Amino acid sequence: MSFYYHGDNMEKFIAFISQKGGVGKSTLSRAFATEASKLGLSVKLADLDTQQGTSTDWHRQRLNNGFKAIGSVECIDTAKRAITTAKEFDLLIIDGAPRASAGTLEMAKNADLVVLPCCASRDDLVPAVKLAKELEERGTPRKKICFALVRVATESEIADAREFLGDLGFIVLDGCLYEKPSYRQAQNKGLAVTETTFKSLNQKAKVLLDSMTNHLMNGE
Repeated sequence: MSFYYHGDNMEKFIAFISQKGGVGKSTLSRAFATEASKLGLSVKLADLDTQQGTSTDWHRQRLNNGFKAIGSVECIDTAKRAITTAKEFDLLIIDGAPRASAGTLEMAKNADLVVLPCCASRDDLVPAVKLAKELEERGTPRKKICFALVRVATESEIADAREFLGDLGFIVLDGCLYEKPSYRQAQNKGLAVTETTFKSLNQKAKVLLDSMTNHLMNGE
């Protein structure tokens, strides 16, 4: 995971969005923020779910357990306000609300990369594809929209999901996030999915994050 700098204002903006909750949006937002912070970047993580505050609660738990802060983590009511408050940061990460809205469209248009986390079932893939198509129709270039497979269990379902999305012409990020108790246990303590007690699980999560970074920085 590597970044470059090219100015004094906010360098990059990545948005994690979904049409519903429970698909891994907060999990990936927090992991990306954690790894970017470890590289020395100043990170702003904006939690747009003001009712649940999943990412802000997680960061509070992280601090309470004595783990290093990952930057500024704050509940913010709109994407516009989040962008305004992140001008002096190297990286803005938005953990979107668990629903699609007018704010989702604004977020997608302004972001350098839009990540749609989704599980491998058609019940999750089809609504996510509908959201991606709507974003594209409303002005977000398809090359900025990426799918991340999360909470997967078998290689066959991963392959099936990749084929389904690939046939529709969408970008599917390398790697995936498996359904593992160790990931949940780490997050319960305020750690990221790259900070479990198992190096192999951490590495698998980093493959997905590295793919996001490549698309964010290089568009590839």
